[in-house]
Amino acid sequence: MHCVFSPRGVCSTRIDFDINDGVVTNVAFTRGCNGNLKAVSKLVDGQTADYIVGKLKGNLCGFKGTSCADQLAVAVEQAAAEERERKSANA
Repeated sequence: MHCVFSPRGVCSTRIDFDINDGVVTNVAFTRGCNGNLKAVSKLVDGQTADYIVGKLKGNLCGFKGTSCADQLAVAVEQAAAEERERKSANA
């Protein structure tokens, strides 16, 4: 399932990724700290949603109260819940 997320409170304006059976791939950020976000994308590629949320949720950038990594965790958490709901509805 392809996901598009509009982060809030950060420099990135969009996060795209795929999630299939709880595994996240193809993470791409639009705008933000280019080098850092490319690294985050590579580090989480192929990881489970639970792993990503566990590692990145609550990570802060300065005094913003969130970060691009934290917003990725929020997006992945929402997508994983939606994926589980779809699967249980089709079962």
